[in-house]
Order: sequence, then C-alpha cells, then structure tokens
Amino acid sequence: MGKEERIMDMCLLAGEIMLTYGAETYRVEETLERMAKASGYFDVHSFVTTTGIFLSFKTKDAGDVMQMIRIDDRLQDLNKVSLVNQVSREYVIGDIDEETAYDKLSTIKNAPMQYPIWLMHIASGVAGAGFSYLFGGGVRDTIPAFIAGFIVSVSVLKLQEYMKVKFFAEFMSAFIGGATAIFLVYLGIGINLNQIIIGTLMPLVPGIPLTNAVRDLLSGDLVAGVSRGAEAIITALAIATGIALAIGLLL
Repeated sequence: MGKEERIMDMCLLAGEIMLTYGAETYRVEETLERMAKASGYFDVHSFVTTTGIFLSFKTKDAGDVMQMIRIDDRLQDLNKVSLVNQVSREYVIGDIDEETAYDKLSTIKNAPMQYPIWLMHIASGVAGAGFSYLFGGGVRDTIPAFIAGFIVSVSVLKLQEYMKVKFFAEFMSAFIGGATAIFLVYLGIGINLNQIIIGTLMPLVPGIPLTNAVRDLLSGDLVAGVSRGAEAIITALAIATGIALAIGLLL
C-alpha cells in the first residue's frame, strides 16, 4: 500500500467516526482537509453528506487521488468526536505519523461507548422524571415517568438491533412508552398523564440531529442541513404517531 492510500484511509476513517457519532458536516470536512494538507498534498477537496464522504487530493507522483465511503449508522457519542479531533491535531502539528494516527483512530472506532448501556438507560429514566416535573407534574408523577423513560430507552436500543428501519423502532418505542405511562396511571402510581407522557418521550427527541441541521444550514451546507432536518422531522413524526396510537387505543 502506497503512502497516498494510507493517508486516504486515515482521513476517511477519521471522517467516518466523526460523522457516525454526531459531528457537524463542516467539522468533518475541515478535519479531513487539514489532515490531507498536513500530509503534503494539495488541491484538497472534501464533500460530506449525512450518508457519505468524498475526499480528493493531488500528489506530485500519483496525480489525482479520490475515494468515497458510505455511512449507514448514525449514533451519538460526542466523546469519540472529541478524541478524533485530538488525534487530528496531533497529526497536523507533527507529533504522530500516519500509521500511529490510523492505529489511534482504529482504537477509537472499536472502543465501546463512554458510558455503559445500563447507565444510559437509567439516565433516560432520570431525564424522563426530571422533564415530567419540569413541565408541571407532581412528585408522584416522577416515578412512572422514570419507569416509562427507562423502558423507552431499552426498547429503542433493542428494536434497532432487529429492525433495519430506524424510524419504525422509534415509533414502536414511543408506543410502548405511552402504553406504559397509561398503565401506570391506571394503577394509581401517577396522576398527571400528560406530564408523564412528555417526560417519557424526551429521551427520544432528536436533539443532536436538529442542532446539527441548523448549524449546517447556517454554514451553507444545504444538502447536509436539509437531510439532517428531514431525519429529525421524520423521527419527531414517528414519536408523535406512536404516542397518538397508544392514547387512541388505550384511552
């Protein structure tokens, strides 16, 4: 493998990790361009969308070099984005070479999430309870909101493992969360159903995609901004449809 291929693989791996785990489009493009230029190449161009990365640069020996990769998964782990940024800075200033950078990036890609899954489920339950109280619920409403938020977090993770359509998993999770909230209120554990449902659904709200969509649009990346915005809107519609179905069937 020539040096050009190694540099290309290193840059695309960095972009893949950043785009998969929630980085903005402009940040991915800027990182790829800085790393390629630091390698001594010129006329560097990168084009990033929510589902793909295109990178090209010119070399004195091999001429034009271009490659693209497709991104299918979209998760949220900003710690990995931060770690990739650190590796890119070390490479740009010359502290590490391309082989060391590639090894570090591979370690970041294969590393588990920063927090264990069970802790993320508990945090979703705590968030559900907190938002339920914040939107006017009573202290008694925080318990069913915690339980329903916990179940929603578990449901969306398990359903995404078996379903190829992400939005259907979110739809089913919203339905399960709404049904759980209604059932707990029926048992007398909670009082204010509306506030409990609001808290239950908050862990599903697409906050990062919506924020990145606005940031991409403001920076002029219209394709990425519109596609991220469409993803956030479809997720919101899936959540609303799921909870509406639960209310329509069970109330």
